[in-house]
Amino acid sequence: MDLVTLSDGIRLRTWTTGVATKTPPVVLLHGGPGLWDYLEPVAAMLDDLTIVHRFDQRGCGGSDPSGNQTMQRLQDDVEELRRYWGYDQIVVLGHSFGAKLAVNYAAAHPQQVAKVGHFSGVGIGDWHTLYYEEQGRRMTAEQLQRLTALQQKTRTAAEETEFRALSWFTDHADRRSAWAWALEDADVPFPINFAANRALSGEADAVPDDELAAHVRGLTMPVWFIHGAGDPRPVSAVQELAKHAPGHEFRLIEGAGHSPWRERPDALRQVLKEFLAG
Repeated sequence: MDLVTLSDGIRLRTWTTGVATKTPPVVLLHGGPGLWDYLEPVAAMLDDLTIVHRFDQRGCGGSDPSGNQTMQRLQDDVEELRRYWGYDQIVVLGHSFGAKLAVNYAAAHPQQVAKVGHFSGVGIGDWHTLYYEEQGRRMTAEQLQRLTALQQKTRTAAEETEFRALSWFTDHADRRSAWAWALEDADVPFPINFAANRALSGEADAVPDDELAAHVRGLTMPVWFIHGAGDPRPVSAVQELAKHAPGHEFRLIEGAGHSPWRERPDALRQVLKEFLAG
């Protein structure tokens, strides 16, 4: 683990794993926004292929608090990390919200990006309605009532864990293991940065679909869209976005939800190997 100090004095908690090869290094971008890095299992799938970097985004996890929560600042953070690590080019692989950050960074710094991975992100069109409908199908009325009640109160530590699990267990396609996985993900000693979540989600949602499509259309490097068939974030919306990327690859992982390393690790590993080798 290494703390990297940025130009505005904020220190980001980072990790570096893997081995140097002819394949450009990969920078993993976690989602949330407002969460911490959880992509160590994905890094482990890549460690024998190239150098892999992970970090907690500013104000999150073990990184320093920061009230500067904009997409531009997060893009600048990735660029400062690239220069700190000393690379001419990197591969950016972003999960969930990190997928949007990966696209934005690549659009702003095309010469520095060898490939883009849009991993379990969202697309264009009214994906929100389909997402909330599927989320509702995956929980009982009692669970929804409990989640709503927890959202509206100051939570104890135990209630915070329950709130996170109720928020996240619908992400998994495997309904038998979904609750156990959600509890495992919830058992992290860091607070969710809800201010960052509101600011960054609001900014991202305010971008018109045609502007996002234009960003993707302008990407000259290979862009891979990787999505679980059982992710409640609709695959159809991601496919609509992918159509705008010249020469893109779209890989659907059957039997996987929002976190394919949980449900289909072998399939994800194969896709990631092809992504880096392609």
